[in-house]
Order: sequence, then structure tokens, then C-alpha cells
Amino acid sequence: MRGKALVVALVLGLATACGGGGGDGKAKTAGHEEGVPTITITPANGTAKAKPDAGVTVTASGGTLSQVLVKLKDADVPGTLSADKKTWHSTWTLIPGGRYTVQAVASSSKGKTANATSSFRTVDDTARTTISNVIPDPNEKVGTGMPIFVQFNKEVPDKAKPIIEKAIEIKSTYPTVGAWRWLSAGESFNGLPSLVFRTKEPWQANQRVELIVHYAGLKIGDSVYGDKDVTRKFRIGDSHTITVNNKTHKLTVKKNGTVVRKWGVSLGTGGDVQGDGVDHLKTTSGIHLTMDHSRLERMVAPGKKKGDPGYYDEQVPFATRISNSGEYIHQNMDDPSCLGDRNCSHGCVRSPASDAEWFYGWSYRGDMVTITPTGRSLEWSNGWGYWQMSFDKWVKGSKLGQPITTAPLGGSTSPSTPPAQPSGQPSSQPTQ
Repeated sequence: MRGKALVVALVLGLATACGGGGGDGKAKTAGHEEGVPTITITPANGTAKAKPDAGVTVTASGGTLSQVLVKLKDADVPGTLSADKKTWHSTWTLIPGGRYTVQAVASSSKGKTANATSSFRTVDDTARTTISNVIPDPNEKVGTGMPIFVQFNKEVPDKAKPIIEKAIEIKSTYPTVGAWRWLSAGESFNGLPSLVFRTKEPWQANQRVELIVHYAGLKIGDSVYGDKDVTRKFRIGDSHTITVNNKTHKLTVKKNGTVVRKWGVSLGTGGDVQGDGVDHLKTTSGIHLTMDHSRLERMVAPGKKKGDPGYYDEQVPFATRISNSGEYIHQNMDDPSCLGDRNCSHGCVRSPASDAEWFYGWSYRGDMVTITPTGRSLEWSNGWGYWQMSFDKWVKGSKLGQPITTAPLGGSTSPSTPPAQPSGQPSSQPTQ
């Protein structure tokens, strides 16, 4: 989204000069009369291949800028006026292939004024690297542990990564500290190279969040630029916290700190260590996030084929995914006497039918599910296991190397970091 331009509106006298194209790539006022300020606009009038990442710059000499108006068709382009009111620069990069107009007015201490104009077009060479997906979905209500994903169709060049981070705004009802981290396709839960935002502490419940990626015009490669901006609005719902105790075989659900439901569960039995050294029948312990919901999920024994000992292939109802290694909170399909008593599952959290169905309909994506030690820890890159990594270490995955604080939603439009100047399937089958 491109917001409103910064306009300094003062009472102006009659303009004494008009801008025109110049061979040096800058538009200037004529400035022949003594005491009349000179305005310089870059890009100049008539420029056909302006660089989007350079933006628009307007400067005044012999006076100060009293008005700057930059437009892309009918939309105002935002910018910032320097403290001495002599320089104005666009806040974000420009859209490739866009036609822009600039009008500027300056005044001197002697009361004389001048104006200048420029009309130009930016190059339309867009990069093949695009933003292919953003999570959460538009207007989705999510849990307090929810990450924000900006996913790309291909790996992002290293030089472009800090530029992209600087061009992102996150606003929320309550200012929140968090940080970005770059994930390769191999680290991402669905195989898409991703930039992921995780908060230092869980989001405060019941608030709105807005993400704006000012991707258009960012220099992504040699002489190629980001294609378009992306905006996503979503909501943080009630605080849902779920704890699963491997010793007592009990699951406890809290809403905004109050227990609302409990039930007996059965976790993974263990005892199936495969060639990778992982016991695939053990439930992973640690902080999980609910990832998605499936009314009927096909579950197949990982690493096994039909006829092998322990092989299964079943359709399981009311399944809520909590990892990428095939773990769900789902309806029990076998011996009910295991629930609340002992571990009988293949790694999932088996639950009574009524409780599994209730949880399926009640939970948000991004709810925090903490499972007590089981002998197999959840890896941070397993699904959305990002809370398994310390925040200090998480920050190191940012190319800017520092946390940011979200801007107040509905307040200042300043970015959470300074703006840049001058857009699958799980990796393994579910267990049961």
C-alpha cells in the first residue's frame, strides 16, 4: 500500500518560475530573479527509465520547501521532509513501470516563491523472485503464538535480504517486540523460502495486526526490482494454552488463563528407531503450535510399506496438526482404555472423540501446545516449532541483527525499522 504524501501547506505567494527537464537528470526552477529559491527534482521531467529503488528527491536552495506533492496516478506517494525543510525524499521505493508526477513549491526568507514540476516513468524490469504467499490468511483469527510468514517463490539473494527487512511495516493494537528470521526452503515447513516474524513473548490476546511489505521497487538483483507491495490484516484471538502431561496422560486447556476443559490422552509408545536414529513412535516434547485442521486426515506409518510390522494406513477424524513430523491432536481410533492411563499411539495425541471434535472447532492456528518431556525433543524447524529456539538466537537469523517493536495500529505510519533509501505439503506422512 502506498499512503498519503507528506504535504507542508503554507500560505504561498505567486510562483515565479516553473520546472523543466534538464540534461543532468534533474528538474530545476529557472531561478533567474535574485532572491528566488531554486528547486531540484530527481528524477527529472521526461525521464523514462528512473530507478525505482532511488525514489524521489526534492531539494531547495536559497529557501525552504513549503509544499511537495508526488502522485502515482491518483494515489499520493508518502515522503519525509528534513528538519531544515530543504530536502524531501519518498519514504518507500517506487513501483516498476509507474508513471509519477511531482509538484513542489519553495519560498525564501524574502518572501519570494518558486515552483517546479516533473513527470517521469520508472523502469519495468521486475525480478523473478516474488512473494508467493503470506500467512496468516486475510482477516484470520489466530493464536497468541502465531508467527508471520512472508514466503517467496525462490531463494532470495543475500544482498536483497536486509533491504526487504527494512521495507516491512508491522502494526498492532498493542506494541509488541519481535524479530525476523530467514529460513531456506529446506528449513521451511512447506518448502518455500521464508522470512518469519516471531514475537519475543506471546502476542497479547484480542488485538489487530497489520503487515505491509513495501516490496515494489526494491532492488532484488542486478537491475531488477520487486514487483508489488503486499498487505495482510489479521486478528489475535483469545489466549489459548494447551498443556499435555506425559506422566499423568492428561491434556488441559486454558482460555485467557482459566481452565475450560480437561481430558485423558495417549501419547507415543516409542520403540521404533529407524536409520535416521529417531524414535518415530515417540511424541516430541516442547512448545508446539497448532498448524492446521483436517476433518479427516489420512495417516500412514512413516518409513514403512504395506506388509511391514507396524504398518498402518487409516483415515482419522478431527485432526489438529501440531508438527511437521506427522503429529496431531486427534480422535482416538483404537483401544479407549489407553486414554488417560498409558501411551498407545504412534506419536500423536489421541483423544476421546467428543474432545477431539471440540478442540478441532475451538482452536486457532498458532495456539501454543506444550508437551512435557517424552524423551524426544521437538526441533525448532519441525513445523512451527520456533518457540523451541531462544529469542536471542532467533534474532541472529535476521540480516539486520536486531529486534523490532511493532508500530501502534491506527497511529503513526513510521516503519518499525528505518525504510530503505536512494511475493506445500509437509515433508513427512502423519503418524497416528
